[in-house]
Amino acid sequence: MNHRTGLDRSQTLLFPERLEDYVAAENPVRFLDAFVASLDLHALGFAKARCADTGRPPYDPAAFIANLR
Repeated sequence: MNHRTGLDRSQTLLFPERLEDYVAAENPVRFLDAFVASLDLHALGFAKARCADTGRPPYDPAAFIANLR
C-alpha cells in the first residue's frame, strides 16, 4: 500500500499549466524538496514512513517535513 499523495507536479492544470511553472529553477525550495526526498524517514524514527497493509494509507511524512520551512 502506498501513501496518499497530492496532485502530480507535472499534471496540466488551468492556471498555471504546471505547478513547476511557479517555482524558478534556482529557487531554494528545489533544494529542500530534493533533500527531503533523499532522507530515510523510517531510519529517522518516523513510524508511518512505511505503510501498513490494512486501512487507509496515511499522508507521506515527507510532504509534512517539506512544509516545515
